Amino acid sequence: MSPDPFPKARSMAPGRNRLVRIVVVLVVVAVLARRNRGSREAERVDSALPTDTARYAAQVQEGLGASVAILLDQSGSMEDPPASGGKRPKYLLAREALTKVLAQTDSFVARQPGFTVNVGLYTFDSDVLTVLPIAPYDRAGLERALAQLPVPDGNTAIGRAMERATADLYRAGTIRKYLLVVTDGENTAGRDPGEVAREIARRSEGAVRLFLVAFDVDAEKFAFVPAVRGTVIEARDAVALRAGLDTLYRGRILAEAVDAGETLPASSADSSTRPGAAPTTSPKR
Repeated sequence: MSPDPFPKARSMAPGRNRLVRIVVVLVVVAVLARRNRGSREAERVDSALPTDTARYAAQVQEGLGASVAILLDQSGSMEDPPASGGKRPKYLLAREALTKVLAQTDSFVARQPGFTVNVGLYTFDSDVLTVLPIAPYDRAGLERALAQLPVPDGNTAIGRAMERATADLYRAGTIRKYLLVVTDGENTAGRDPGEVAREIARRSEGAVRLFLVAFDVDAEKFAFVPAVRGTVIEARDAVALRAGLDTLYRGRILAEAVDAGETLPASSADSSTRPGAAPTTSPKR
């Protein structure tokens, strides 16, 4: 065999290859470090933004009327009967009570032609589900939606449900905005509802009213509700549940929503009302 014409070059190749690999690794490490620094800086900037302090703004033109977001507990404990007695699970009692109480909307709307009453249905367990978007009350649709809900399961994300529904209330097109919560337990998933309630009160300047029925649970656990000028009612059984819902829905929401002196808030004073609506000013709070 003829001698290798490049013995010196071949002996240097392994060392040169190692050097190239080291350089490549150093370059990759430097690029990744720069990206991580950029990500951390972006996170610091994002966390400094006032995302929870900006005032809510209506996404559509608002007029006279009321929009109600019903937030129904679908956590696992709702499958149990009330501690006060009886064999029927709480979720069935709650669905029946809501169906009967909300049915009063038909007669109310008949007496107030042209006055909008929007109702939306949300359920919450570990997560939040928009069962019926906020829209003009549809009795058949609501009854069908309640009847088709699955058996409850999971945790209790009250605060998360309040956040979701409040955002939708500002797309509903009415001055009056309400959260009506039915729950049998404390929050066990997501943000603390007390923190969320205070944020909603601050960002809506009191325009979003919070009503809560504590079903088979002490109302004292929801002290944050009266703290934001809301109302909490304790209901130990099916009869008290229906009475409490009636008090809040018919006695408070529908009764105050039709206040003849209701007018648009100052921020809407430069906007014309919907066709057929009377001139408006800020709602009483």
